Amino acid sequence: MGVRGLQGFVGSTCPHICTVVNFRELAEHHRSTYPGSTPTIVVDAMCCLRYWYTPESWICGGQWKEYFSALRDFVQTFTDVGIKLVFFFDGMVEKDKRDEWVKRRLKNNKEISRIFQHIKSHQEQPGRNMFFIPSGLAIFTRFALKTLGQETLCSLQEADYEVSSYGRQHNCLGILGEDTDYLIYDTCPYFSISELCLESLNTVMLCREKLCESLGLQVADLPLLACLLGNDVVPEGMFESFRYKCLSYYTSVKENFDKKGSVILAVSDHISKVLHLYQGEKKLEEILPLGPNKALFYKGVASYLLPGQKSPWLFQRPKSVIMEIPAVSINLEPKSKQEVPMCTDSDSREEVPVYTDPDSKQEVPMCVHSEIKHELPRRTVPEVNPEAPVRIYPEVKEDLMNTEVEKEQEVTMVSNPEILKVARMHHVHAASYLVYNIMSSGEVECSNTLEDELDQALPSQAFVYRPVRQRVYSLLLGDSKDGASTDQVVKEWFVYPGNPLKHPDLVRPLPMTIPGGTPSLEVLWLNLEPAAQNKRLDTLLACFNLSSSREELQTVESPLRALCCLLIYLFVQVDTLCLEDLHAFIAQTLCLQGKSAAQLANLQLDYISPRAVQLGSLFIRGLTTLVLVNSACGFPWTMSEFMPWNVFDGKLFHLKYLQSEKGYSVEVLLEQNRSWLTRFQNLKAVICKACGKENRRIVGKSHWTSHHTGRWGRQGSSSHRTSPTYGHSRQGQPWRDQGSRQNENDHWRRY
Repeated sequence: MGVRGLQGFVGSTCPHICTVVNFRELAEHHRSTYPGSTPTIVVDAMCCLRYWYTPESWICGGQWKEYFSALRDFVQTFTDVGIKLVFFFDGMVEKDKRDEWVKRRLKNNKEISRIFQHIKSHQEQPGRNMFFIPSGLAIFTRFALKTLGQETLCSLQEADYEVSSYGRQHNCLGILGEDTDYLIYDTCPYFSISELCLESLNTVMLCREKLCESLGLQVADLPLLACLLGNDVVPEGMFESFRYKCLSYYTSVKENFDKKGSVILAVSDHISKVLHLYQGEKKLEEILPLGPNKALFYKGVASYLLPGQKSPWLFQRPKSVIMEIPAVSINLEPKSKQEVPMCTDSDSREEVPVYTDPDSKQEVPMCVHSEIKHELPRRTVPEVNPEAPVRIYPEVKEDLMNTEVEKEQEVTMVSNPEILKVARMHHVHAASYLVYNIMSSGEVECSNTLEDELDQALPSQAFVYRPVRQRVYSLLLGDSKDGASTDQVVKEWFVYPGNPLKHPDLVRPLPMTIPGGTPSLEVLWLNLEPAAQNKRLDTLLACFNLSSSREELQTVESPLRALCCLLIYLFVQVDTLCLEDLHAFIAQTLCLQGKSAAQLANLQLDYISPRAVQLGSLFIRGLTTLVLVNSACGFPWTMSEFMPWNVFDGKLFHLKYLQSEKGYSVEVLLEQNRSWLTRFQNLKAVICKACGKENRRIVGKSHWTSHHTGRWGRQGSSSHRTSPTYGHSRQGQPWRDQGSRQNENDHWRRY
């Protein structure tokens, strides 16, 4: 993440650019300097997840109550000293950074493989040096922060750009994160989350002005340096020979040379003593060996320019490589009049064109916005809170982001601009999950999950929930008048064992049957009539192919109905789930209601089961799928029903799994609590009855027959329920064969 080698260089060669600061003191100084202005820190949330996840246990699926408690303490600490926090999350992966995204996911796969090897060898959780964040942590952290009343935003482009832009435009106290790109952007001060001591509110500020002083550069030179060293846009290897030449010359003229940080010092020396001689007179391609990478390099430099900024290295328009970057203005409050960004030249606010690669537009089946035919009545509610019922979308007010791009008729997968605008608003407010990505670019991703690549008995979550996603694609992209399927496909970058991620899976929408027909998105999202709520619920159940179980699910109280929906779907989909697994899932949910975060932290496990680890992750990914479906259907259920801190605890589930596997009675699983016994039996009856309608009989391991050999999916079930390859009749085939890429020269896999 960030600029290659810069973090190590700062620590070893330029430690003086790091200054210990105290947020309490900084906030007091801000208030005295800008009376009436609230000190604000903009937080790159994705950089902070590891810092925030403090529970000792991480292997079992996540200690969500403990995590929520830690987040609450974090927020409260800043609130107590009068500091406002604004959190940003990555909302998409830019095309030019996809290769880097893939590289990191494949590296994660190797780490996960080592984790499962350790579990099998030692039957215990690995040390913190092998820590891997629980599945779904980023997604649910958004909703946790919103529950805590925090301003939470999801990016429409690279998050570090929007974080930097927000910090500069709103005169923020600084940026809290862990990304050396924040040293490159000309924005407000950058603070390290890894160095933060929450008790004292001390941390380290990294000063870009001092960095420039050490390197003999100007702040405006930093984007050029970053691209020559390599970053998430310009691959590190692109200028390897150039850096070697700089290093050779630099070492030949320096005495008492220290090799630490040598490359960065050498490249900086070349910029200051050679390139500066031609600045403003020659194009970059005339003084640097850009070759065929010219457009990408220009885009890399331009990617660091915030609205109103310009680069002295981009002094004229190269042919066919120009695009103006729209201003990003996120105005959830009246814009601060005290815009005093640090490290800015007096003329740096002038609007100028910057450059990028003309070939960077995504090539997926798309259509263009049509004219708005009429104004639809809008349903209005306050801003979405996961702990409050979210049944209707908020009024579509002034767009949060600058609308320059929209005015140019942005190419999208959906032609209805009214609906797309609603989806966009909810995306920016971090109130939905993947909906806008599907409707705008038709491209989605899901990072690594703790799955054992050697376990042939359990399918990857990417396949288990794919039929649900396919029905959501049909809902969001299909002809809403008759529910017909669309010819469009969605590009899925889902990580699963055997997937080299060289290309996305091309996944087609899967038609679904809904009583009364598939309602339009206008009905699901904007209709105020009470009858629309029933349509929303019908659509949600149809996405899980559970329309026939509506009556049974209506007898289950909140928040357990979402749990039932998910467990019914899982047990119908995966034949290798047994009665003991069902008992463990239900028992942990009921027992969770009476336990505090401290009690959960003190639970002790005899050993760690690799199968239970994977089941925990599979369940959590099911909860994220519920978030997607609920968002797409207009929020028939409250988001709190499937927030994990309300329905799941990894260590508690693991404990119940081990007990159930050993044959413990239901009374023992429920900790001798008689009041839970009736609820347990009712939930079990609902799930077993619904599964029975799909010819799925849930039995104990002692009743398993030889057909439980690692195959998954229900043979003979309807609507391609079990086939991860929609359009192929392959039910019953081992799931890993379905996911493998036997011939990499074939066309992208289509589903």
